[in-house]
This record gives sequence, C-alpha cells and structure tokens, in this order.
Amino acid sequence: MTTPLHVGFIPLVDAAALIVAVDKGFAKAEGLDVNLVREVSWSNVRDKLNIGLFDAAHLLAPVAIASSLGLGHVKVPIVAPFNLGINGNAITVSAALHTAILREIDGDRFDPMATARALARVVAARRKSGAEPLTFAMTFPFSTHNYQLRFWMAAGGVDPDEDVRLVVLPPPFMVESLESGHVDGFCVGAPWNSIAVDHGVGHILHFVADILVHAAEKVLAIRQGWAEKNPDTVARLVRAASRAADFIEQPGNRGEAARILAQPDRIGVDAEVIQRTLDGRLKISPDGTFRENSRYLLVGREAAGRPDPAQAAWLYSQMVRWTQARFSPDALRAAMAVFRPELYDAALSKGADVAANRPIGAFDGPAFNPDDIAGYLAAFKIPRRRV
Repeated sequence: MTTPLHVGFIPLVDAAALIVAVDKGFAKAEGLDVNLVREVSWSNVRDKLNIGLFDAAHLLAPVAIASSLGLGHVKVPIVAPFNLGINGNAITVSAALHTAILREIDGDRFDPMATARALARVVAARRKSGAEPLTFAMTFPFSTHNYQLRFWMAAGGVDPDEDVRLVVLPPPFMVESLESGHVDGFCVGAPWNSIAVDHGVGHILHFVADILVHAAEKVLAIRQGWAEKNPDTVARLVRAASRAADFIEQPGNRGEAARILAQPDRIGVDAEVIQRTLDGRLKISPDGTFRENSRYLLVGREAAGRPDPAQAAWLYSQMVRWTQARFSPDALRAAMAVFRPELYDAALSKGADVAANRPIGAFDGPAFNPDDIAGYLAAFKIPRRRV
C-alpha cells in the first residue's frame, strides 16, 4: 500500500531532489505516491501548504521561518527536515547597469565589495542627474534573494530602502521584466539567471557563493502538526530526497538529471542550461564568457541536505536587521527550531555530522554568532531596528 502525497514546487533547479526522487522512482521505492504540483509564486506554495492542500513543499527557507513566527501572514508552524539546496542564487543585471558598474569599479569585478562600492557611485550619479532610482527584483520579501541583495548593497553604502527600489517578481517572470526594462537587475535561483544571459539581456554579476559561502536556500517544508502525526511518512520522504540528491551529485548522472528537470511540467527549459547549473559552470555574459564555481549549488555534497539551526538564526537576524521582525529570544529559538537535523539523522540512521554545520562565511562583517545577534547586527554600516 502506498501513501499519496501532494507536494508543491517552483520551477527552479534547487527543486531537483524532489523532482528526481519522484521521476526516478526513489519516492515509489519508499512507498510514496507523490503528485508534484508546479506553482508560479512562493505565496501560492506557502498558502497551499499552510491550509493543507499540499502535504509538503519546496519552499524558501525564510518563508518557513516567517510562517512559524506569524510574520507577514497567518502563523502556521513549519518544520524543515531536509535542505533542498545550499547556495544556487545569482545577481543578474542589465547590460546598461553592468557597463555602468564596470566603469565605476576599483578592483576585481568578481569581488562583491568592489561591485557594491561601484553600485554606490552609480546610484549617487543617478541621484545627482535626477534619474529614477534603479529597480531590483527579488522573489519574495521573506527570501534569501531579498537578504542577499540587501547584504551586498549595504556593504557598499547603498541603502536598499532609500537608494533603490526593490520589487517582488515570481522567478519565471524575471527575464521578461529585465528585457522590457521594468527592472535593472534581479536576484533569483537557477536557471533564470542563465536564461537572461542566453537571451542576451543580462550579465550575471555575482554568484551568491561570492557573497555567502554557505547559505541555506530551499527546504523541504512540512506543517509541524502533520509531521508529528506522520513521522514515518516524513522519514520516507527524507530518504527519497536524499537518494535523489546523491544521484544528482554523481557527475555521470547529471545529464540524465538535467533531462528530467527540463521536462515541460517540471522546469521547462533546455537541459543544457540546467546541466551548467548542476556542474557549477555558467555562462555569465552574452559574449560567451564562462565562470566556474564548485559551490554554485550544493544539492547533496558536503552533507548539504542536513538542516543547520544556525542557518535559520542567520536568516532570522536578517529579518530583524531589515525591520521585518523585532528581536526576542523566544522568536530566535522558534526560528532555529524550524530546521530539524534530528529528523534528518533519524530518517537516514546517521549520527550528527558536525561537518554539515559550516560557517556562513559572508564577505562583509564579523563571523555570525547566533548567541550574539545584537552584537552581530551592530557591526554593520546601515543598521536598522536595534535588538
């Protein structure tokens, strides 16, 4: 007898472990009959998960935390027993903004501090000339994309709330919005940065791995109450996703994985673009320039699937920094409790893997300490609400 499940996802490469788990039969081998439902926006995924239309979902890690804290929407506690992706985002800009940043840069164009300071000079020149502020898109207010854009900009002296416009767009709409001139840049997950480059309308300025070495991105999200009532089903879903992640990370399997993900009802883009992402070798400019980074997206390597509560604490600290939340010790504990390494360990019969708990490694500011969020936030040039 199989257990039917409805699982939502957004067409992004970091949904790979879920998609491959279903389409390669790893979920079926665990006795799960999973119906994957493709959605266009994170609000749709969140809402359908919260009201029970989805049993589980591919979800932005900060949305799982915000839902558990009741930020921006109704309060529905979520647990994340598996990381679907570490890193995987990039910042892409229009040809005009790319030219303007490189004209102002003093240093290595792949150094995020150099580009952030160059952006500040571009912003200042536009203000002086009376030009409209630059507009950047991100996928959701409670998103890694929002925090990564803000972190990068603020390091160079750009106030994301005063000096530029930040707007929300679903991932599949980013490229068209850049091409039409509605936005000057965006931060999104793969494959949409690569699609912008292939269409000749964008340049990938930074991989998120340039900004944060090890950043939790998407999680397998499950309502806490449902997870508590169905622990065996949760464990089976974690095992299926873990087997799929291991399959994807084998270089010899990536061509097949890319073809699975490329199907129209999955991600629906060319398999070659997806394989570039899985290989960490991306075309960053329409002229054919490529750049490689082995840490562009981690699906299963380096115990990437094991949730780390310190990552949840960092995401919560960004909510506090950018005035989405007021700090409280109770809220911090609740945020960290969303990431559930013990469920991962139990499902896979593993002991705690300390190697999975890696520092975030941001390019600016002090090392993150979840026991001193006030001190951490006080170190930044553009502070927000004090804790």
